[in-house]
Amino acid sequence: MDKPPEGSKIQIDLESGLQKLIIPHDTGGIVRYLIGAFLLFWLGGWAFGWFSAAAQLLKNKGQGSGDLFLLFWLGAWTVGGLVAFFFLFRILRPSVPETLILSRPSITYDSGVAPFQFSFSFRSQMDVWKKLFQKRLRTEFDPIQIQTLKLREFDTGNRLTIDQGNKRLEIVASASEPEREWLYEILKNEYKL
Repeated sequence: MDKPPEGSKIQIDLESGLQKLIIPHDTGGIVRYLIGAFLLFWLGGWAFGWFSAAAQLLKNKGQGSGDLFLLFWLGAWTVGGLVAFFFLFRILRPSVPETLILSRPSITYDSGVAPFQFSFSFRSQMDVWKKLFQKRLRTEFDPIQIQTLKLREFDTGNRLTIDQGNKRLEIVASASEPEREWLYEILKNEYKL
């Protein structure tokens, strides 16, 4: 197998005698750590507010005039804290690289876990939510699906895609354009496309 392009972070390894291509994700930038630090401080204030409201409810034993509002506020505050904990987990979760295992005649693919990247370039609010709740994809492409492998050119650059049923999946999205071109040539030669 040819070496990856110069400056590439792609690693070639062996797993159970099969070639394994490891494509690391970007770091996600410093902004995610700043947002994580803010959330940690916010959660400190959240905990203080939650325990103060709970102590007030327990002290009054539900007999105070404002206890119904305080109970509602405590429920909403709990939900807000759970959402903040989820965001903190998602922002600080370590990344897992994408992998391709060339297990002829198929390819085993793992999308890994990309770090959350805060960006103002999302086309819509739905893109933000899709990135936030993105699921890890582990699948195996059979020989018929591998025949649909294409390097597609877009205004924003190229994408390496493969069709699986009625879905067109973009693979190795974290690779650079030269790396995707190199991967396409490697897969084309390995699988006689």
